[in-house]
Amino acid sequence: MPTVRQLFSEQDFQEAIDKKLRIRVFHNDHLIDSGSIIIRFTEETVITQSSVSELAYHPRQECQFFEVRK
Repeated sequence: MPTVRQLFSEQDFQEAIDKKLRIRVFHNDHLIDSGSIIIRFTEETVITQSSVSELAYHPRQECQFFEVRK
């Protein structure tokens, strides 16, 4: 069973980048992104990448981010 941990702080996001952790993103209790990695984040936005040319921009205040470890 996978371990799920919510990402809150700058440290959490930086750790996810450094370790290339797969994440899940929820918006309004709906899963909108799964299995991608965080490539960059700011105070307003988290940018994820799921394939070579597929980037997604998520508003940090409106979404919930979860690390998924198997």
